[in-house]
Amino acid sequence: MIENNKYKSFTLRNFEQIPQVQNFLSGQEKHAVKVVGNVLPFKANNYVIDELIDWTNIPEDPIYQLTFPQRGMLSEVHFIEMENALQGNLTKVELKVIADKIRRQLNPHPDGQMQNIPSIEGTKLTGVQHKYRETVLFFPSNSQTCHAYCTFCFRWPQFVGIEELKFAMRETDLLVKYLQTHPDVSDILFTGGDPMIMSSKKFAEYIEPILDAELPNLQTIRIGTKALGYWPYRFLNDKDADEMLLLFKKIVDRGYHLAFMAHFNHPAELKTPAVKEAIKRILETGAQIRTQSPIMKHINDNASDWSDMWKEQVKLGCIPYYMFIARDTGAQDYFAVDLERTWEIYREAYQQVSGIARTVRGPSMSADPGKVQIFGVEEVQGEKVFVCNFIQARNPDWVSRPFFAKYNRNAIWLDDLEPAFGRKQFFFEEEEFEIIHKMTELF
Repeated sequence: MIENNKYKSFTLRNFEQIPQVQNFLSGQEKHAVKVVGNVLPFKANNYVIDELIDWTNIPEDPIYQLTFPQRGMLSEVHFIEMENALQGNLTKVELKVIADKIRRQLNPHPDGQMQNIPSIEGTKLTGVQHKYRETVLFFPSNSQTCHAYCTFCFRWPQFVGIEELKFAMRETDLLVKYLQTHPDVSDILFTGGDPMIMSSKKFAEYIEPILDAELPNLQTIRIGTKALGYWPYRFLNDKDADEMLLLFKKIVDRGYHLAFMAHFNHPAELKTPAVKEAIKRILETGAQIRTQSPIMKHINDNASDWSDMWKEQVKLGCIPYYMFIARDTGAQDYFAVDLERTWEIYREAYQQVSGIARTVRGPSMSADPGKVQIFGVEEVQGEKVFVCNFIQARNPDWVSRPFFAKYNRNAIWLDDLEPAFGRKQFFFEEEEFEIIHKMTELF
């Protein structure tokens, strides 16, 4: 069995106690972590620090960029505002007021997430999102943290102490009733935070009522997690690792497809003996592991990283699933890669792998109307355009229906695009407004 050190967590409070921080970070870099970390959440652990980050390559190391706040992750105006607040001898409450003011300007809930909260029997399900017909997202209240925080994470509002911005729910009885009254739902996705931060006992308290309900419409249980990348020992020799794996096997044995939605952002996360052994143990339960990541400047904005990831994932028995585009929230400007470049990187990486790895889809924006894929850049009727497509949508009829946007060299998100060929709206816009208005009235 692979040995591991006892789990050690580091936050803004104690990050300067990390030996590598003392030895490799300048005073300016430590200062930037403190300032930005008071707005966007920071958390790391000894596995990330000791086994993933190359401390001789600071600040360029991609895992360092992935986990440690950088000055450029805030605008200069916001950085100076927070810096002045920290130097102003303010109370914790006063500092939080200023931090929260900045946070609310960073689009804390992108892509209409607050419009996706359903109700049942007059009760709003604050720990549920239902945007796409077949898939319900569930946010267990016990999974509202992670083993470490990604600096790009679009779920950052879950971790900063603003209660009205959090999605969380403790009970599953109303969730089960909701699934029973929505027979079109075939998939439930456990998300957070990270569900794999929970003990096996807590996870069982959420999963077993769903299994016991014997929902005929439910086919797939998904677990969205970064645990394989940030703490693979969760499935090796944590005190209840075997119990968690037995729960996975129980789900499979009850006839459900268990899809382990693993986030890997860089090839370095796939190289340790611990992650390889953890992947093997999860697959032995009968679960499948599907992999996904956004494409991000400073971390993986080149084709070789992506082709290397996909090849290694397939070699380890995983299924490449999505290349996303970093969402329009938090530090988006720091990580943004323009849409044309994301397509070029995807295309080049896709060409470097065999057909077995071409299960991956992208580059895809999880935007308000749905998951919009950039198919390419072409010239049509004398006009240079982006060719777009819905992989998933609020209205299932929009899926796999190509549409065209004016070419914009600087576009990084759907909001930057305009309809091509002189049209005033994209084909879905009017209906999208009606759908959201109806959902707002219902929920």
